[in-house]
Amino acid sequence: MPFLRPEDEVILGLPVADVVTQRFRLPSVDPAEFPEMVRIQIEKAVPFSADELTTDFEVIEQNENESVVSAVAVRNARLAEIAAPLLDRGYIPRQVTVYASQRASTHAPEGCALFIYPEGESLVSAFTENGKVSLTRTLEGIEPRQLESELPQLTLSAELQGIRGSFPNILLDESCYELRDTVQGILTSRPELVGIETPPVSVKLNLLPESWRQRRAQLARRGEWRKRLFWAAGAYAGLCLLLLLYLGYLHFRIGRLDSLIARDTPKTEFVRLADANWKSLAPAIDSRYYPVEILRQLFESLPSPDLHITTYGQSARQISVDGEATTAKLAYDFAEKVKKNPGLRIFQFTMADPRILPNGHAQFRLEGRPR
Repeated sequence: MPFLRPEDEVILGLPVADVVTQRFRLPSVDPAEFPEMVRIQIEKAVPFSADELTTDFEVIEQNENESVVSAVAVRNARLAEIAAPLLDRGYIPRQVTVYASQRASTHAPEGCALFIYPEGESLVSAFTENGKVSLTRTLEGIEPRQLESELPQLTLSAELQGIRGSFPNILLDESCYELRDTVQGILTSRPELVGIETPPVSVKLNLLPESWRQRRAQLARRGEWRKRLFWAAGAYAGLCLLLLLYLGYLHFRIGRLDSLIARDTPKTEFVRLADANWKSLAPAIDSRYYPVEILRQLFESLPSPDLHITTYGQSARQISVDGEATTAKLAYDFAEKVKKNPGLRIFQFTMADPRILPNGHAQFRLEGRPR
């Protein structure tokens, strides 16, 4: 806390003991309807009204008929209590997420995994699918005997919810090294030791209450006005000073200009090369180029269930989408929706005429290059 500055962006990771995690199977509908469907399911699972909760969700997997969703809820009163040290000092987090989700996304972004790590004096066991938390259990104390009795029950609960009981990844926090043999004896697989992330990867899950969002926006606007006033005052003072020094400095500057250009040439060349390197790295560090984000935008642009994406390819400077539609018109409609999608405007898409198959279906290929 003493090291925080007003301009710092704070992300608050909640312990699993203070949140409710639910795994739902919902029909694949318009993504805009998902939040309301998830809210209804959460209200059925917890004895609190919607006004007392903040909820969010992540899609674990999705097909044409069904979506598997990881939903998380937190009581606003408990969230305010946890964040009180920050709020009392005027720091409003940019994002409120779940620490288990951050760790899962860092170490097991794909497939199923079991993550065991301590939170305070408790031991957390979290099942994850594709980096999303599906099921959690908190054990009081970090004792092997507790793990021996609770872990089989947790595995059974996971299987009842449709989560596979065998995990290709079993991750154990390095601070719990003494539990390694116990976990191996229960699950017949040797767990992998993992350390603390510095920092963990970013996640979509955000439990920031609406009132906090509004307050944060107000503070941001206030800070922006302060910056503008500061820069306006500085510009005015600088202008007055420049007017006083201009006449004397002008002749000296002309004489020094050629020597300064020659001296600064190596520096400007370094800046140019650094700028080129950053541009070449943009696909790796800009979230808009992430395959998961691009695929999400593509699936949101599907005009009909009668159109299917069969192949997706991505390189550093190009993406390609192969698919099949029941009619050529659907293929053209899909191409137009992709071109108009705000999340994909960083690419310039082209599509050749679809190939008509003997059954009347149309095969197409859509290619996109960064603008």
